[in-house]
This record gives sequence, C-alpha cells and structure tokens, in this order.
Amino acid sequence: MTTESKQGLRSRSGFTLLGAAISSSALGLVSVAVAAIVADRSAVYGALVGMALCVTVFGFGAFVVDAVAGLMPSAALLMALLTYTLQVAIMALAFLALTRSGALDDTIDRRWLGGTVIACTMAWLAAQTWFATRLRIPAFDLPADGPEAGAR
Repeated sequence: MTTESKQGLRSRSGFTLLGAAISSSALGLVSVAVAAIVADRSAVYGALVGMALCVTVFGFGAFVVDAVAGLMPSAALLMALLTYTLQVAIMALAFLALTRSGALDDTIDRRWLGGTVIACTMAWLAAQTWFATRLRIPAFDLPADGPEAGAR
C-alpha cells in the first residue's frame, strides 16, 4: 500500500525563497534596531547596507537556481555552483566598492556591516534549509500509468 504523491511540488519552491528572505530580513531589521539603540548613525547604515546586500544577492541567486531547476533539472547543480561563485564575487566586489568609495570610513560602520552580513547569511541558510526540507520533492518521478503498469 502506498500513498498518492502530490504532483507539482516544484511550484511551491518559491515559498522557500520567500521564507528565507523574510527570515533574513527580520534578523537584519533586528540588527538595525540594536544598532540604533546602542550605536551611532553609521552603525545603523552599516546594518541596513548589510541586510540589503545579503537579501539581494542571496535572493537573486536562489531565484536563478530555482528557475533553472524548473526548466532543466539536469543543469540545476551546475547552475547552483556557478551561482554560488557569482554570489561570493558580488559580495567581494560590493565590499571593495564600499572600501574604495571611502564610505566605510565615514558613513558606514564596517563592523556592523560585516556582522549583519554574517548574521543574515546564517539566517538565510538556516531558513532555506528548513523550508526546503519540508517541500518533499521526490528524488524521481513515477510513470504516469503507475507502478503496476510496468509489471504487466
């Protein structure tokens, strides 16, 4: 006896992206609030920039991997690896641009920026893992006629 599997589970993977973005943004807003209470304006800007950078970069990467997995599941792993590399490069370029512009010295507190990026990244990874494991995407597709069709 088996249970009937639900078809179309890939369509709910946007829920994973939304859940991870909300979790990361919530922690980022907590970081902004703490920075506003215990530090100065540059710390608040650092936390805001860190949260925005993290949610934007990881959101774009997750969206691209999800889109490719829906169109060509066989290319999903390759795209995930390429997207991860691109995300690391974009983060490095963003920090380099902020450093060269002089904003990290005057306007944005680099400690709050770095701490918020690390905290939001951990929140994103934890939430994405938690939501993705609850999608119950099967490892293979059953034939449309059912398993008993091949036994005849």
